[in-house]
Amino acid sequence: MYNYYSRQTVNLPSIVTFARSDVTGDQVPDNVYLTGIKTSDSPFTQNITLHVQDGRTGSIKSVPLRENAGYNPTIFLGDFTGNGVHDILISIASGGSGGIMYHYIYSFMENTPQLLFDFNEYNEQYQYQVMYQDQYKVEVVSRFNNKKYLIDISKRGSRYLNEIYDANGHLKSPITGFVNPLSGLYPVDFDSNKVYELLAYQKIAGRYNAIL
Repeated sequence: MYNYYSRQTVNLPSIVTFARSDVTGDQVPDNVYLTGIKTSDSPFTQNITLHVQDGRTGSIKSVPLRENAGYNPTIFLGDFTGNGVHDILISIASGGSGGIMYHYIYSFMENTPQLLFDFNEYNEQYQYQVMYQDQYKVEVVSRFNNKKYLIDISKRGSRYLNEIYDANGHLKSPITGFVNPLSGLYPVDFDSNKVYELLAYQKIAGRYNAIL
């Protein structure tokens, strides 16, 4: 009689990115890092978690992320609130065809994590209406900002335009597009005052998720 044993490799969390700066407000640099479980033979990482080690006491606080799986997780430390203390911007690529990104910003003042920015809340708040119009125009309405934009697509290839418009530039049938969720969130100090603003990118898409 033979007993067979299968040896299963247990993947343990490891540090996937690291940064160092004062994020607690005591003027002592802290260790800020993300851990995750890496997939064998793939850059895909799961169970991504934020950790902050207090530089003065050595104590560690961990914050699980709601969307905690993806590619190339990164950390950027910078002041987003104007209080002179660095906050933590976390970015994770979803890996989907739309180039969608997951972004969170946390404050860690006095070792208390506070979520300042959640990409899901942003995507839910900023809704758009995209409507094709005659004469090779697309109207985009931002419902949150109550702003209207008009995009000229007359320079698109004739094959694309001929599927949508007749010879007189009139729509063959009504067509609507859509705006994808965040595909990029970049810290930019527009005012050069050491306080970062956020530059957000979203793709406006028409038929078949094709960029206008």
